[in-house]
Amino acid sequence: MKPDEIRKLEAYLRKKFELESIKVKARPRKDDSAEVYIGEEFIGVIYRDDEDDDLSWNFQMAILEFDLEEA
Repeated sequence: MKPDEIRKLEAYLRKKFELESIKVKARPRKDDSAEVYIGEEFIGVIYRDDEDDDLSWNFQMAILEFDLEEA
């Protein structure tokens, strides 16, 4: 993803989740996705989908059972 696109996605997520510590970072050797962090903790990946001339992004986050036990 391009830096401008990453900045827009980061701003959107920060506003949507009301959380300024969300960071979106480019992935090494990947141009169709970016990593999402809260502070220094990796939480998921955003994938760019531009098939059929309809651009969208999909956020994927795995939640482990271990994570629920800490809550």
